[in-house]
Amino acid sequence: MDDLNKKVFLLKMLTREGDESMRDVILSLANTGMFTPKEGKRIRRELEAEGYIHDGELTVKGMLEAKRAESEFRLS
Repeated sequence: MDDLNKKVFLLKMLTREGDESMRDVILSLANTGMFTPKEGKRIRRELEAEGYIHDGELTVKGMLEAKRAESEFRLS
């Protein structure tokens, strides 16, 4: 996966609090200036279509990609 926004979205999904909804995730990232809420919804739909998210949760594929993004972004 090469799209930075998608990687960040998956990473946020991986690290979200238990009571955070998908809307909370999108708004949290939008508040950082990463993207607009409309772009966040588009990214969510794309990730769902690609099999990374299902029913508002990460799939196994999504978890693996989020872990890859986590290691990629980790400061050494």
